[in-house]
Amino acid sequence: MPRTRAEAHTLHSRHQRRGEARWPAVLATLTAMALYLVLPQQLLITPRYLVPALEMLLLLPLIAINPRRLTRQTGTFRVLSLALVLVIVASNLVALGILVHELIHAQVADGRSLLVAAFQVWLTNVIAFGLAFWEMDRGGPVNRTQLPREELPLADFRFSQDENDDAVGEVAAGASGASDWVPALVDYLYVSLTNSTAFSPTDTMPLSPRAKLLMAVQCVAALLTSLLVIARAVSILH
Repeated sequence: MPRTRAEAHTLHSRHQRRGEARWPAVLATLTAMALYLVLPQQLLITPRYLVPALEMLLLLPLIAINPRRLTRQTGTFRVLSLALVLVIVASNLVALGILVHELIHAQVADGRSLLVAAFQVWLTNVIAFGLAFWEMDRGGPVNRTQLPREELPLADFRFSQDENDDAVGEVAAGASGASDWVPALVDYLYVSLTNSTAFSPTDTMPLSPRAKLLMAVQCVAALLTSLLVIARAVSILH
């Protein structure tokens, strides 16, 4: 990471078109898969290994196309990457729906396991929507590093770096206009985390209708998990 103003101007990955590293997205996806695998059986509507197996089938070609850095964008790559995110988001929302249904209509005796399941669903929610924001914004991770800014699709999110050009020198040096900064997966995971904890945008604002819709769905899901599920589990423990 650049630590000086000179480095901010010369060492950003966009200047060398190296592309974003592949391993953070793989690690996030594998974490979401592992969290799904250890969910209680009553929260699953398919055999336990079916959804993770489907996700792995979608992930492996993506790794083959861009094994180390995300530099190649093909129609197949785009479809597979969006399908993978859709499967992760949908399967977790289904698990959340079943969890809420079980709380309302079933007698729940094991509050401790319910707390663990609620945390699994909430954490998967953070990862899944972080990946969704990452794949959606400005045409995806490949476009953000490989295309000139004038050719990028309109932004779905406004980061603080996008408006820091007129700040003090040490802040302005890392702004988008000065250093050619673009968001990476960690930035979208942070947006997802803050939306799931504050139930609203913090320093990053959604711009497009689809970004606002996704953030609204995530916010409602996180609110259900945090308030209804955890509150009910705590009451059971008492």
